[in-house]
Amino acid sequence: MRDNAANPARPRVYLETYGCQMNVADSQTVSAVLRRAGYVSADRAEDADVVLLNTCAIRDHAEEKVLHRLRELARLKHARPQVKLGLLGCMAQHNRVAIMEKAAFLDVVAGPDSYRRLPEMLGRAGDDASIDVRLDRAETYADITPDYGGGVRAYVTAMRGCDKFCAFCVVPFVRGRERSIPPSDLMREIGELAARGVKEVVLLGQTVNAYRFGDTDFSALLKMIASIGGIERIRFTSPHPGDVSDSLIEAIATEPKVQPHLHLPLQSGSDRVLAAMERGYTVADYLALVARVRAAIPGVALSTDIIVGFHGEEDSDFEATSAVMRAVGYDSAFMFKYSVREHTRAFRLGDSVSEEEKGRRLTALIALQEEMSIARNRAMIGGEFPVLVEGPARRGGGMMAGKTPQFKTAIFAVDTVAGLKRVAAGDTVNVRVDSASSHSLMCSLA
Repeated sequence: MRDNAANPARPRVYLETYGCQMNVADSQTVSAVLRRAGYVSADRAEDADVVLLNTCAIRDHAEEKVLHRLRELARLKHARPQVKLGLLGCMAQHNRVAIMEKAAFLDVVAGPDSYRRLPEMLGRAGDDASIDVRLDRAETYADITPDYGGGVRAYVTAMRGCDKFCAFCVVPFVRGRERSIPPSDLMREIGELAARGVKEVVLLGQTVNAYRFGDTDFSALLKMIASIGGIERIRFTSPHPGDVSDSLIEAIATEPKVQPHLHLPLQSGSDRVLAAMERGYTVADYLALVARVRAAIPGVALSTDIIVGFHGEEDSDFEATSAVMRAVGYDSAFMFKYSVREHTRAFRLGDSVSEEEKGRRLTALIALQEEMSIARNRAMIGGEFPVLVEGPARRGGGMMAGKTPQFKTAIFAVDTVAGLKRVAAGDTVNVRVDSASSHSLMCSLA
């Protein structure tokens, strides 16, 4: 949305986003919907006529964080009763009744398939809250071009919803069933991004590699997007191991624009726990997939998701997870304590592992991954890699930062005084890795 300074009469909206990159992409769609309806953005909640929180329901901690923020905003509502407060997204979809009991001052509650109707909902919100959390299997927002922020990378929703119904996961219940965006709409959207200077796109979906629209599967989609001029790099997240086909591996291996980085959520290294989670694969299946990927894509970086403390997880199951992590040698991992979520298939089982034990196991896995990340990154020392420059490094000091093809953060200096190397965001430069930590590579221009 455009700044409101030149449009003082137009309603101002402030939007906060919580959770995954899918939520960030959804917020960009919400912004576009409201901009079409005449709203402009506000920089602070205190300056807005409408305050919206786009939320996550994957873990209990995420919901508690939002509820704390709502309690803060209640004071704003008390001071300025005309301000409209809205709760959007997965948390709104997940448990709207309990939310309204805890935050009766909300004016709007909208689920992930209701964003198109937000202007109407805001218009009719009054003494009673306007609530719309209907799931819509036809809604993809394919005709709405999101309001992307600046930068060289853009996240593009390729599909919505999920059909996997893993026992621990609430996503199918809050985002509905799988539906894929038509390839023509994706090509149009990504073409517009390229025209704006975007160099890298990341395709999003809860199980993005399950994408299918007519005869177009995910590997075919990747090759179609690779034909768009100006787009230099293509990534995607988050795939499901059960849908990693030979054609997808071939597309990553042979299409230069598709980057050698694959996120393969493991969740657990125990066959018993995987079966209870209803993940649809065994440890042997998973390790065979890793072997196929590494054989076909030299230098590929692998990342994963791990859940500790799922119902019934014993010490032996946890040790099995640690063993698989060591066997694979991930470049990075997202690790979480299991959180019981209402409506999921595992909800009735309850929580058999104490919070203290979950914390101990999580701490151990984080330490293990730190060791592996350092080792994987130090193995790159002396190597040369093309880096897509994103801009100045957060540490300052004239340093620049960008990503290698393996999605590792590279930090390097440029000689701006002598003018020998003028580097800007969007450039691709070759760097040599001089040293490494678990989270970044210190480099020099090659």
